Amino acid sequence: MATIVEDVQIDADAESVWDAVRDVGAVHRRLIPGYVLDARVEGDVRYLTMPGGSVIRELIVSVDDELRRLAYSAVEGFKIPLTHHHASFQVIAEGPGRCRLVWTTDVLPHDMADQVRLRVARGAQVMKETLETLETG
Repeated sequence: MATIVEDVQIDADAESVWDAVRDVGAVHRRLIPGYVLDARVEGDVRYLTMPGGSVIRELIVSVDDELRRLAYSAVEGFKIPLTHHHASFQVIAEGPGRCRLVWTTDVLPHDMADQVRLRVARGAQVMKETLETLETG
């Protein structure tokens, strides 16, 4: 299994970043606006509507406030041929007004890792920009 880790410094308070990450039904507004058009949650399942109308179905595995960790698994709607996807976000405080967002993603098959890595890197950059803008906005 291929593992992708994106560790991003965010110039925002860890609590406010965690509040946005844990808000699983608002990813389209609070984390990656424009990359996800809508999100809806039914129980432990999140449905993300992407540009172009495709829908990704994700299982929300864990939302842990103590660890500031969200784990999820995309189970349907991939644009690329994945047989397994599991990911987590963890928010780590680094001091007043600063934290790290660590996004770890495991995928199969291995040869899809480069495509997923590009998407994760771009997504992490958009999250950083969005979270820092919301913090100062």
